[in-house]
Amino acid sequence: MFTGIIEELGQIERIETTADAARFTIRGPLVVEGAGHGDSIAVSGVCLTVVERTAETFTADVMAQTLHMSTLSDARVGSPVNLERAALVGGRLGGHIVQGHIDGTSTVLAITPGDAWRVLRFSLSPHLAQLVVDKGSIAIDGVSLTVSNISPATEATQWFEVSLIPETLSATTLGERRVGDLVNIETDILARHVERMLALGAAAKTPESQHATAPRSAS
Repeated sequence: MFTGIIEELGQIERIETTADAARFTIRGPLVVEGAGHGDSIAVSGVCLTVVERTAETFTADVMAQTLHMSTLSDARVGSPVNLERAALVGGRLGGHIVQGHIDGTSTVLAITPGDAWRVLRFSLSPHLAQLVVDKGSIAIDGVSLTVSNISPATEATQWFEVSLIPETLSATTLGERRVGDLVNIETDILARHVERMLALGAAAKTPESQHATAPRSAS
């Protein structure tokens, strides 16, 4: 589990690809401190497992499904990445609960600069729209952020916005994002649980479900 508070800007040093997977070596001197084989490190929001490490780098395997769902499929040697070690039990939860299990990618639709901040608008796929609420939490490239605005429910193309302070712009990759860029997004796990509970509750009320669970009469 992570908190979405980025510890370090890392850099991809090597990518080895196979038919259905890839092995990434990433430079991050801070996050490899104390890291061992099997530990988890979030790379731009994607939870990866350390399989090798040096004093300044770590290596992790990325399976095909993760490549397909995330921006790691387009990563290149030299690309900057947001890095965060797994949260310590008993530590402060400065952001929100982030699993590193992304829901997919989103596109930067617009960037509005301000005097001391920047507002970024992102696309939102229909199946995720109901999981994002105004003033709720969302992780973008692993960064814990608060949704500052969302599209009306009646709007055909759904979107959401976040407002970024100078610290976030300078300490993460979000400061380099441009219109058209893809980012990894992870919605709030609590919202996903509620969605699943509502879906199961609705399914239980269907005539087919009630017939299947109805007790048999004694013969």
